[in-house]
Amino acid sequence: QVQLVESGGGLVQPGGSLRLSCAASGSIFSINAMGWYRQAPGKQRELVAHITSGGIINYADSVKGRFTISRDNAKNTVYLQMNSLKPEDTAVYYCNCKVKIKIVTPLVDYWGQGTQVTVSS
Repeated sequence: QVQLVESGGGLVQPGGSLRLSCAASGSIFSINAMGWYRQAPGKQRELVAHITSGGIINYADSVKGRFTISRDNAKNTVYLQMNSLKPEDTAVYYCNCKVKIKIVTPLVDYWGQGTQVTVSS
């Protein structure tokens, strides 16, 4: 029904950059917020960045100054520009979207399939 398609992951060297994108489609009445989470092997999934439809943004402390989240509300798409990548950034990155299918329904979370980001020499 609601699909989140992620792209942009890959293998980069330390100090390199990647740009992730996530496009939401399907039966969506409105999107309240979109964000990026990541999960490294053996670790809990953690918030990376989050942006509301109104443009309010927050970042994890570990990525502040290096990552930038942005969105195109008209395209239901969120981006994550990742610069100065570190080996510690290696993880599967998941797109998250909080949506209302209909105006009378509550917000529901949807998740992308995940995209692998590997930072290694």
